[in-house]
Amino acid sequence: MLNTAIVGMGGWGRTLVNSVQGRNGAGIRFVAGSTGNLDKARDYAAEKGIRLHASYEAVLADPEVQAVALASPHSMHAEQVIAAAAAGKHVFVEKPFTLTKASAQAAVDACRKAGVVMALGHNRRFLPAVQEMKSQVAAGAIGTLLHVEGQFSGPGAYNYQEGMWRADREESPLGGMGGMGIHMVDMIINLAGRFQDVRVISKALVSKTIDDTTAMLATLESGATVGFSTLSLAARYWRVALFGTEGLLELRGHESLFFRDRHGKEWSRDYPVTDIEAAELEAFAAAVAGGPEYPLPLDEAIHGVSVFETMIQAATAHSVYAVA
Repeated sequence: MLNTAIVGMGGWGRTLVNSVQGRNGAGIRFVAGSTGNLDKARDYAAEKGIRLHASYEAVLADPEVQAVALASPHSMHAEQVIAAAAAGKHVFVEKPFTLTKASAQAAVDACRKAGVVMALGHNRRFLPAVQEMKSQVAAGAIGTLLHVEGQFSGPGAYNYQEGMWRADREESPLGGMGGMGIHMVDMIINLAGRFQDVRVISKALVSKTIDDTTAMLATLESGATVGFSTLSLAARYWRVALFGTEGLLELRGHESLFFRDRHGKEWSRDYPVTDIEAAELEAFAAAVAGGPEYPLPLDEAIHGVSVFETMIQAATAHSVYAVA
């Protein structure tokens, strides 16, 4: 059993805890935690059997803690990962991993040097339908990939108020990219490969805090093109589609996969609802225990941050930027 501390006990930190706490066979349990406002977390921590610490440093000094799960503000991740590695703690970190490629590389290097496992919380890699998409692409079902379309939107920014860290443009550049869109960037890397360049428009049409509309046009290293958008003041929506010379695959929501070949033959498949937070934490625990490697290579984690950083630069400059 991997004794883990939750760092950041707001809504998402609690989602992570709730997904595995008390579940037999999960391989992971939360025994300690810290957060910005301890008083707000005391009742919850007592209910879940979590010992609260006044600081992150105290969490790392706790001899019972073998790993940390970071659900803290984005800008804190790199330093927290590096500190955890120095303390010999394994690290599960929420997305976005960091906000710059250099800091992502430094965090990965620290974990590799310390010999600790680092896992990034792109939970949608654990959807059965996504795994089927990868299998279909590998089997040649869509032929040569020509284009990818992605959309991940939701109404989260309606709840953002001045003073909240998620409402801070430094923590949430490009609006919904930090909370939502970065998942689609990772999904495209997972299904279609690395990015070559990006063009971005991002603006606040209505929002008083972060951008509510962000759109990207990109090229992948394969030569395929990408059209992607994320909206932070809209109905919740997830869609990713791959268009190739022999057919197309489209994931509508998390569970419904559609295929059509160039001759018009179609099929649709529905998959069971999956607790993807539990799945990613269980995979993290298994990797720490010497089982299968966590299914998100660290070079892809770094590349995802590089894409995000490049999108920020491109939006600011209103130009085309090559991804490093």
